Amino acid sequence: MSDDTIRLVTIGRIIRRRGRLLTLLAVLGALAGYGTSLLVPPRYTTSASVLLPGAWEERELLTQTQVATSSVVLDRVSAGLGGTGPVGDELRERVRAEAADGNIIKISGTAGTPEGAQRLSDLVAREYVGFATRIVGDDADPEAAARLRALRQAVERTGRRVTELADAAGPGRSVESVQTRTELAKLNTSLQGAMDKLEQAAPTAGKANMVVMGAAARPKGETPPTRAQLVAAGALLFFLLAVVGHLAAARVSRRLRTEPEVAAALGTPVLGTVDVPGERAGSSEEGRIPGESPEPREGGRGPGAWLRRPLGLDVRWDVPVPYVSGDEAGRLVRYRRVCARLRDGSPAGARLLVVVPDGDGTARRAAGRLAAEAASAAEGPSLRVVEVPVDRPMVPDRDDESGALIVLGAGAWTAAELAGIAEACADAGHELVGVVLAGLVRTRPARSAGRRAAVPARPVPDETAEAAR
Repeated sequence: MSDDTIRLVTIGRIIRRRGRLLTLLAVLGALAGYGTSLLVPPRYTTSASVLLPGAWEERELLTQTQVATSSVVLDRVSAGLGGTGPVGDELRERVRAEAADGNIIKISGTAGTPEGAQRLSDLVAREYVGFATRIVGDDADPEAAARLRALRQAVERTGRRVTELADAAGPGRSVESVQTRTELAKLNTSLQGAMDKLEQAAPTAGKANMVVMGAAARPKGETPPTRAQLVAAGALLFFLLAVVGHLAAARVSRRLRTEPEVAAALGTPVLGTVDVPGERAGSSEEGRIPGESPEPREGGRGPGAWLRRPLGLDVRWDVPVPYVSGDEAGRLVRYRRVCARLRDGSPAGARLLVVVPDGDGTARRAAGRLAAEAASAAEGPSLRVVEVPVDRPMVPDRDDESGALIVLGAGAWTAAELAGIAEACADAGHELVGVVLAGLVRTRPARSAGRRAAVPARPVPDETAEAAR
């Protein structure tokens, strides 16, 4: 696994074989998210829009957003709240202004209640409009304003003079007097229209007429993250962390999986690989995961065994799904070939010590089956099976054995653990004659013809009874 590419099938294997643990961690994450929601009070946000008539550049709109959240405006808002709302930096964090399309300043307010958010947004919008209008009026050029007022007065005087001339032209009994009065009236109207256009074309004209576009809407829901979102995020976070933790542990795993690695760690050749049936495909044991060992290494003994089994930690997840093995005769051939190699490498009537790591259920079953086959052979060596703890290996001293055979589950042990077992064998005076790897396989379902019952496969002999023969 340490050199393999992480594939979706690996993720699926983690979820399938560590489902109970992942579910528990997801529940703990949901509880953590719920606890976080209790510490974070609910927030409600709404916004009010302010329309800025006239032509505004982008930088000017940006300046207006800064004005809307300035300390001057917020101080007025705080005073308008009457000391019942947030002040200072807290108020600044709850108010946000941004420029929208169409010369609109969108002012948002956040509070702990929908009514409070609505009141805050409306109050900020009103105070901003009042303050911005005063700034625009104060920033006007005094000389230009004075000239504009003088021009207005001149136009008014001219208009009065035009009216006097029109009255002096007579009551309009003649054609000439009527034309004169008409021309003077047109002149007066033109002067007034020109004056109005001049005022509208002034730099500050229209920009001081900011309008609040209605009251802010009362929010109907909380501002994210809501309690439900925090609960879901906590569950998802814990779930992902658990999956990533499994992948990281598999990446740094040092368990040996190939025959050359095992042979190099023990300093002895691999005599063969045998198959150990785990369960029958399609059997009634639906809850069992294909490929699980009846007693995996993780679920052995120890103070935490009562917790590992309910959480599914007693099942190895980082081993691939076992392939479907052939019939019983094909598996028996593998055991007999190993026995033949032992017979060829040992003197007649020799006795070998079969060393099995404690907690390796697959290797223990394979060793029992191997001892049974050796006992049934005519000239095969006699095998005595012993289990050795891996943390502090202790092998029985040599009696009449001519060597030691190590049986291991494939991909279950590290190089340091195997080196410790080899050193324990050497200390006890046993010479290693080889190592046998045991792999867990699935068996095909028994076939039946019509209503006839399927013939059961040859049962695996009990290891203890067969070894005692």
